Amino acid sequence: MRLKPGPAALRLPVLGVLAALSVTAPSLAAAPPSQPTEGPGGIGDKSATIAKRAVGRASGASYVFHKAGPAPEGGRPVAVFLHAWGAPNPQAYGAWIDHLARHGWLVLFPRFQEVNRTRPADAPAIAARLLKSALADLANDADARPDTSRLALIGHLAGAPLAAHLAAEAEKEGLPAPKLVYVTMPGGIARDAKSRGIPLGDLDGIAPKTLLVTVIGDRDARAADAAARRILRDAHSVPPERKLFVRALSDDHGFPALTATLAAPAGLDAAYDGGAIKLPPDPPGEKPPPFRWSADMALSGEQTTLVSQINNARADSLDYLAFWRTFDMAASAAFAGKDATSLKNDPAFSDMRRWGDGWPVKRLGVEIPKAPTAAPAAVQR
Repeated sequence: MRLKPGPAALRLPVLGVLAALSVTAPSLAAAPPSQPTEGPGGIGDKSATIAKRAVGRASGASYVFHKAGPAPEGGRPVAVFLHAWGAPNPQAYGAWIDHLARHGWLVLFPRFQEVNRTRPADAPAIAARLLKSALADLANDADARPDTSRLALIGHLAGAPLAAHLAAEAEKEGLPAPKLVYVTMPGGIARDAKSRGIPLGDLDGIAPKTLLVTVIGDRDARAADAAARRILRDAHSVPPERKLFVRALSDDHGFPALTATLAAPAGLDAAYDGGAIKLPPDPPGEKPPPFRWSADMALSGEQTTLVSQINNARADSLDYLAFWRTFDMAASAAFAGKDATSLKNDPAFSDMRRWGDGWPVKRLGVEIPKAPTAAPAAVQR
């Protein structure tokens, strides 16, 4: 039976078209920006072979990554990567490490945590010892050749307060002062000496010429926002013009959507699996210190979930543009002696480029934190 022309009959073809569009929506959605071919956040030297090894000892090692072959004249700039609590395998950050190594960096990844056997309160001392040992082991290595005058610390989640702590304690620990402290999604800070977490300590020891950059996302952002502002606020020795607060924004205009979660700075690359890197042996006959378990060694349920997200994260446009590129630009500014205002005033720093259909991706929020206001003087009576 043929339908008579009318509103219902006319709607049938339209509904069919809409149904077809709904099925093919992902394929028709605008693609996110791809990685830049060159410059900050860019692909780098894809033809290079990346050397992967470990220094130290099996019970206290640091992973080392750099382009194979002799270092250039003057040495390699050093990026120290401090991982989230519960994510001590460098493969979780392999995409970022690969980017750094292909751009000429010497990347050190101290294994400061043995999951379920390390207390957060002990992490700062362990990380400082591992970093000092790694720099000493590599000082005369012709391939690594660390240039400690160009040192940057990168911290993610619990690695963020750890980076700030190391920067503040550098002189006391006999470590070179970093030119850049760059922390993403900071968290895991202990409230006091008795609570669980990384002790932030007194940050007044951070060198005044340090460039201090905190980057958070807009998903699950409340704690990271408070932690980032605390790090910036407590570093009293660093002037406001050398501090930068950056916020990455989620954007679902196209497909796949860009989601700025706590795990966003991670990016899996199995080529950087720590399990495939041979660790140096412990000295023969040396006995390990006695082990005493405490409850804060175990991951909480929330930490376990977050670690799962970190270990499954894949690099996307947020990595290329919000994290890798801003770090590259911040490092260049820090090594050139420029302050944070040079980055804030550069439109390229906050630009996230465009979706495949030409629509702009949401720009980064960038601000220089205000200097704390002085308390009013007491009135003389």
